[in-house]
Order: sequence, then structure tokens, then C-alpha cells
Amino acid sequence: MYTEKVIDHFLNPRNVGTIAEPEASGTAKGAVDGDVTQVTMRIENGIINDVRFKTQGCVAAIACSSMATEMVRGLSVGDAVQKVTKETVAEALGGIPEYKMACSNLAPEAIRKALKAYNAARQF
Repeated sequence: MYTEKVIDHFLNPRNVGTIAEPEASGTAKGAVDGDVTQVTMRIENGIINDVRFKTQGCVAAIACSSMATEMVRGLSVGDAVQKVTKETVAEALGGIPEYKMACSNLAPEAIRKALKAYNAARQF
């Protein structure tokens, strides 16, 4: 049912935790099953230098969060919004079941919310 990469990111998740006093943070909640993902980031000169996540959810939710944080590190804020999507995260994991895309692949949404808040705060 799950690819080896999904299982690896579930059993050995990367970037778990939170960043104290982050420059950006965002939370996304699954509408169906109650999965929740929180992402915190450290951003310097427009580049995401560190990112951490906390996820309450299933195998796919944890694996997607782990992969998304790996993908976003080192990207500019603008590139992160464009390049880290539900589709690119699922593809990087070798695929996840279609029914898990909306309820468990929450990290891209949490990342977007964090970066939207970060950009809004910088406009003042």
C-alpha cells in the first residue's frame, strides 16, 4: 500500500520538533480525519534555513510532513510556495494513495500558511 520511501519517512521522520521563536509558523488540519500538521521555520535573507514539523496523524501524514520539510529547506520563500505542493510531495515519496492526498498531505498547506503570514508581517 505504501512505498518504501513513505515507510522510511514514517519510521525515520526528518525535522521533527519546533523552532523556538520562528520567523514563520503555520498549521493545517485535515477536514475528514482530524490530522494536524504544524510547521515552524527560520528564514534568513529570504531563504528557509531551518524547518521543523509536528504532526498528529497517520503514516502518510507523518511521511508527507517529513518529505515536505526536506524539500523546502534551502529554498527561497517564493520558490517554496511554488515548488512544494501536495503533488510534488506525493511524487517525491513515490506516490501516496489518492484518498490520502486531501486528509494527510497537510504540510504544503501549513508551509503556505506560514509563508503567507511571514510575507504579511514583512510588509509593515
